[in-house]
Amino acid sequence: MRLTSLDETDLLMPLYAGIHEEPRFATFLERLKRRTEASYIGLVFRQGEVPIYEATELFAGWNLRERTRALGIEEVFRLDPIPYNSLRPGRVYSAAEFAERDPNPKFKDLRESYQRLVGITDERVVRIAEADRVSAWLVMARSRQCSATDSALLSAIAPHVGVALRSFVIMEQQRLRAALSAEVLHRSGTGWILFDRQARVIDLDPASGDRIEALTRICPRIGERLRTIEPQAERALIEAAGDFAREGTCAVRAVTLSNAPRLDALLLKTTVTPAAALSLPVMVALLRLPVAPSLDRAALLSGLFDLPRREAELAMALSDGLSIAEAASSLGLSLETVRNYSKRLYAKLGVRGRTDLVRLIQRSSVNLV
Repeated sequence: MRLTSLDETDLLMPLYAGIHEEPRFATFLERLKRRTEASYIGLVFRQGEVPIYEATELFAGWNLRERTRALGIEEVFRLDPIPYNSLRPGRVYSAAEFAERDPNPKFKDLRESYQRLVGITDERVVRIAEADRVSAWLVMARSRQCSATDSALLSAIAPHVGVALRSFVIMEQQRLRAALSAEVLHRSGTGWILFDRQARVIDLDPASGDRIEALTRICPRIGERLRTIEPQAERALIEAAGDFAREGTCAVRAVTLSNAPRLDALLLKTTVTPAAALSLPVMVALLRLPVAPSLDRAALLSGLFDLPRREAELAMALSDGLSIAEAASSLGLSLETVRNYSKRLYAKLGVRGRTDLVRLIQRSSVNLV
């Protein structure tokens, strides 16, 4: 079956745009359901060896899982005999042909109940070619028999779903990396702002923007220069952006954006140039923002270095800059007890004194909490 120009407008365009929708592919699935007059159209995909009943399901029409759950027959999905991973990509299969060959009488009974109670008469499934170990299946269920035209349409559209799936997988990988990078930056107290050659903000870490605004009077706004910063800082940003925009390498610079409270920024020339952007980035500012210490740090330090809890609490207090006397007061211990604890700490951790102790803790993963 050849897809018509109407199919391209009605189905393919929303399919390719669907990776940016929320929920994903919603318009495509709804239009395909309407086109085939199906009760359910689903795009099911999974990564690795996740069981099919735990795979991600995007659908239009009846919520079959919710219906079977309400009817107490959800086990029909766990006993599903379709060998999803061994289906030939692009070929349309009838679910009934696998059900007929399945020797499990329990599944047959459940399937009959499923069809009778849910109202599904016929189903079709086509496997989409894998992309980076992601398997996907396009599934159609109807309250009446599926036609040869329905199967032909699923077969014709499957390669296009594969292309969209590959784009979707790449975008999801990038989204995951961005989310993890943002989490790491947040835990380490690092923020960033991206500037163009006029020192106007192109982009910034959203969490950093909120924290900068809460900490200072500075309110970063995309398309604008930083406002309410120190006058000399504004000049330094403009000068650095201009220098970074020119050819050649430029030395890293530091600038104080705010004195009260103190907020410094490290200015670097960007090393990544996007193929398409509203403004060309030339400079990134890295900022160290205060992070509220976690109460779990002492427990983590205790497990990491096999320390008693009170010794771990003392180590964290010293790492936070408290003196021996201040740590004793903070922990409710006598000065003599804290001195004894500190000596045992130094011996257990193999450090020569407080300076080495602080350095060891500051370099440990405990500070990422």
